[in-house]
Amino acid sequence: MMNANVKLSQSELQLVCDEQFILTKNNIINKVYLLFGTLSDVFLQQTNTDQNFFPDEVLKASPKIYRGENYRGLPYVMLDYPRYFVKDDAFSVRCLFWWGNFFSFTLHLSGKYAKHYAEPIFQKLLKENNSWYVCINEDQWQHHFNADNYSLPDKKLLMHLHERKFQKIAKKISLQQWNEAFDFFVKSYEEVIELLKIK
Repeated sequence: MMNANVKLSQSELQLVCDEQFILTKNNIINKVYLLFGTLSDVFLQQTNTDQNFFPDEVLKASPKIYRGENYRGLPYVMLDYPRYFVKDDAFSVRCLFWWGNFFSFTLHLSGKYAKHYAEPIFQKLLKENNSWYVCINEDQWQHHFNADNYSLPDKKLLMHLHERKFQKIAKKISLQQWNEAFDFFVKSYEEVIELLKIK
């Protein structure tokens, strides 16, 4: 007799017999790859124009697009550029597509980069009316926007966070705004360049 744990519900049975669902999912993921491939070209061009605002070593690696099937149980695609992960030091700009949730854009700094950039970036965030969130989680590898991971910045919060070994700021748009995603990522990248401009 089949174990009850491996039996399918009626809705599961309907999905497992529907090949179009997976074909459509694969087509969507391919479109995300195309979007991120185009963005990587734009980011490379923009970085070449404003390369003085990036540490030299973080520009040596090419853009990287990769996918997974299980961030909190759901598929995702990421683009990292610039990207630099060596021991405790990280400098990354990350674009994320997370199935069923959102597109997000993240600046991730740790080690010497967090120490160098955190305070001036936080000062700019306080002065500007913007939609950036600040990571408050102790786990720097979480990407969701639940209340235990990201918060809108205020002076008290940023004073508490500015000595941490890593810093992340991020923003997101819903998947319903699919047609606006390209402009969202390009504008966010331009904003990050402005945040990195330290006098």
